[in-house]
Amino acid sequence: MEKELIIKVDHVSMKFNLASEKFDSLKEYIIKSLKKQVSYNEFWALKDVSFEVYRGESLGLIGLNGSGKSTMLKTIAGVLKPTKGSVSVLGTVAPLIELGAGFDFDLTARENIFLNGALLGYSREMMNSYYDEIVEFSELQNFMDVPVKNFSSGMVSRLAFAIATIGTPDIMIVDEVLSVGDFRFQQKCEARIRSMMDRGTTILFVSHSIEQVESICNKVVWLDHGVLKRFGDAEPICNEYKNS
Repeated sequence: MEKELIIKVDHVSMKFNLASEKFDSLKEYIIKSLKKQVSYNEFWALKDVSFEVYRGESLGLIGLNGSGKSTMLKTIAGVLKPTKGSVSVLGTVAPLIELGAGFDFDLTARENIFLNGALLGYSREMMNSYYDEIVEFSELQNFMDVPVKNFSSGMVSRLAFAIATIGTPDIMIVDEVLSVGDFRFQQKCEARIRSMMDRGTTILFVSHSIEQVESICNKVVWLDHGVLKRFGDAEPICNEYKNS
């Protein structure tokens, strides 16, 4: 059976303009900007990157801090538009990039489940049907009526992960989120991701743990200062990365 292309990254480059000086306040920055007294340095986070992902594959992105991994994921998720090149995504995307980013911390956990679901495009009826599963997976049964501002960062991450992984999206983007909670909960999260893979979800995965990448992924993109250094089967590239 012919493989089905689901993501095509075609000669993608991403440029950011960084202010060349530091400012003591937002007010100072705005005033100088209006007077056109702010100079910028160009920073290319991605440089002419191309690769393809097929349905059902699990792709790991590896590289040192600042290599462009998160920028690449945000470009695929549609959060960022590339400066050059194009990204084609054929399917629904569930991004696990910044856990809890869609929460209102003054609302309770219960209220945030429905708020987050709405932001992900899910109906209230759908969220009602998944509510018990979300509560059980997050292990926050006794805290659903507590404002999220009183949660620890681990509790926020557990709730966000439980919400983001309901259903079966075509593509799941996972950026450094398996570091949430204790080791037992990390294993639980990894098992949830594997279950989604078994149901046909394509996984894009970033982790500082090369062992996690080897365990979950069958393909790897290795980025080095925004440049694609290697792309292919996970095992040989991960071995080369560990020995570099």
